[in-house]
Amino acid sequence: MQLSTVFNSITLIGMMIVIGVALARVTPINESTKKTYTLLIVNVAMPCIILSSIFKVNIDQSMLRNIGIVLILSVVINTIGIGIGWVFASSFSGNRRLRQEIALLSGLGNTGFIGIPLCAAILGPEGALYAAIFDAGVDIVIWTVGVMILKNSYAFSIVNIKSLINIPIVAIIVGLLCTFINYRPPEIFIDLSNQLAALASPLAMFYIGLLIMSKSENKSAIKTTNVNIFSPIFSKLVVLPIITLFIISILPIQMDVMINKVLLIQAMMPSLTLASILFTKYSKDEVFGAFATVMSTIISLVTIPSLILIFIKFKYM
Repeated sequence: MQLSTVFNSITLIGMMIVIGVALARVTPINESTKKTYTLLIVNVAMPCIILSSIFKVNIDQSMLRNIGIVLILSVVINTIGIGIGWVFASSFSGNRRLRQEIALLSGLGNTGFIGIPLCAAILGPEGALYAAIFDAGVDIVIWTVGVMILKNSYAFSIVNIKSLINIPIVAIIVGLLCTFINYRPPEIFIDLSNQLAALASPLAMFYIGLLIMSKSENKSAIKTTNVNIFSPIFSKLVVLPIITLFIISILPIQMDVMINKVLLIQAMMPSLTLASILFTKYSKDEVFGAFATVMSTIISLVTIPSLILIFIKFKYM
């Protein structure tokens, strides 16, 4: 992995976030604005980056095996991250009130908005495909383990299963199905998916910038900056990547180097952008969730390249 590519990608992400902040200063920020960005990113740009990656990669039996490995390890890694956050929150009396929020913020990362575009920039189409599969694992954990924790109910339901059906997941299924039956769509469709895929990174970073600006102006959010906020941030940005490295090192199977890189990069992602929306839905502290997401995103601009540099130096990536 070229260090220059890593730092260029992180620098571009930072610059696009700054543009998002600037846009927020001249454009009214409301729920309609956020909803428009989210719809474009989740329902247009993200599916296209997934399809574009699938059409650019020659998927064989070995890659299908790798896809299965990434999906399983994604579920395992994210669930372990939630467990780490739960332990951290339970260890300090001041954190127990926010135990559920801290647990989810510690384990669930922004693997879609930031992770997939970053892996595409650093690792190419194959990396983007594995990153999308990892993100599908995050969705599985969100709507099963995550919802159970937020509802204090530990039983599966049809509603949770239905929540797993979204356009990015459908894009993965359709793309892989096309590969199975050896069908290649018309070139105009492939060109369209390639061009719309290019929107994913800018739109996602602009949205993060808007979120940062909107929360920085929220005085009640700023008041939550205390010891509680640093527990999930430290767990997500530092502890989970190290745990992921340990998991990779003890696995009894030999994995493709590309898989190792994707798993480590996705484990480094800041806390889930949609956390505050989830917390609102289940009557949890959405202000804490939003501010933790913003703070972890800003800090991750330093921790991601730093961890990648360390892992490359010791030949883990």
